[in-house]
Amino acid sequence: MKEHISAIFDGDEKQIAYAERVIAHPPTGTIPCMAVDSNGDISATTTTSGLSWKIPGRVGDSPIIGAGCCVDNEVGAAGSTGKGEENIKISGGHTIIEMMRQGKSPTDACLDAMGRIAHNYKNDKKKLGTFHIYFYALNKDGMHGAASLWRNGYEPSKQASYAVHDGTESRLVACNSFFDAVGGDQ
Repeated sequence: MKEHISAIFDGDEKQIAYAERVIAHPPTGTIPCMAVDSNGDISATTTTSGLSWKIPGRVGDSPIIGAGCCVDNEVGAAGSTGKGEENIKISGGHTIIEMMRQGKSPTDACLDAMGRIAHNYKNDKKKLGTFHIYFYALNKDGMHGAASLWRNGYEPSKQASYAVHDGTESRLVACNSFFDAVGGDQ
């Protein structure tokens, strides 16, 4: 493979090294963004680069209404990052909103949705350890919360976290983890 990459970049060692890093650790990213304005109106969007080296024709959860991004202006909004197929199986965004409608906090609703994913694998940490998934939620009152399947983010040594801006300042907030352990493609 190195010869092929070398030919593409005419032997430029810097470009070859960059290509090898990208192949080994593909840059991806999904970003859900939710907001509630001073009138209590809620909006949300999700942007994604999708899964690197995906199977042709694969559709992730971001464009699936009720999965990767869902808004109900009477209740709140929810979104997800990570392995979209697992989110689709439980209609994560819709599930979280319905739990908030029943009175759960955004954090508890995210953790309960995470529990549905774990249940699909009979809580088998070995099988669940092959992926990451995160849920994020915001209710009509501006309360926010998030949950991660594992304590860590994509880097084993770092706590999973999400960004919040309250209109005055931005900060990172730790996700509540479903399993208090390091996991997910490590």
